[in-house]
Amino acid sequence: MTWAVVPAAGRGTRFGAPLPKQYLPLAGRRVIEHSLRAVLDHSGVDGVVVALAAGDADWPGWRELGGKPVLTCTGGAERADSVLAALHALPASVSEDQWVLVHDAARPCLHRDDLARLLDEGCADPVGALLAAPVRDTLKRADEQGRAAATEPREALWRALTPQLFRRGSLVRALEAAARAGVRATDEAMAMERLGLKPRLVEGRDDNLKITTPADLALAEFLLSRRQAND
Repeated sequence: MTWAVVPAAGRGTRFGAPLPKQYLPLAGRRVIEHSLRAVLDHSGVDGVVVALAAGDADWPGWRELGGKPVLTCTGGAERADSVLAALHALPASVSEDQWVLVHDAARPCLHRDDLARLLDEGCADPVGALLAAPVRDTLKRADEQGRAAATEPREALWRALTPQLFRRGSLVRALEAAARAGVRATDEAMAMERLGLKPRLVEGRDDNLKITTPADLALAEFLLSRRQAND
């Protein structure tokens, strides 16, 4: 069994709306509710800790979803700070060796099959794992004038997604080491990589998108509405 942590402290892009993106309405729920339910719906996940901005007045105040506990803590200025705060806020029953999922608050389209595969493969790996998608587009390197200067090989390149799965103690040590070195770890795998560890890449669906633009929100609405109609 495992817990999930969700960094949601950033105020994020508002798209001209009165709410941060993680609280915008999406297919009958808020963006963040879809993201939380996506991980909590798995029988192997016991609960979730959400790292919020100090004084976040938009948080709906959930204490449980789907019959599982939802805890909160105060996050930090950067994603890594919020993840670390949430890891420290996990219940005392979660040991250092226990697996913990980290999932983005604004990634509402996680598919249950991807999560199941991540847990199966990640828990069998000595380091841990993350969902990722192979890069399929042709990549260009730009020069100082914004012109295409070179075409980069894409065969070994992947886009990092979430959730990412690591043991609680190992992830805490990796994030703390990055902070001491003044390194801004943009995801959990990066912090682990700095220690010479190589997390497993578990291929996930390309539609596990992170909402960063209004177009992403519209696409997520389409994807989730279609999924709900087929359930």
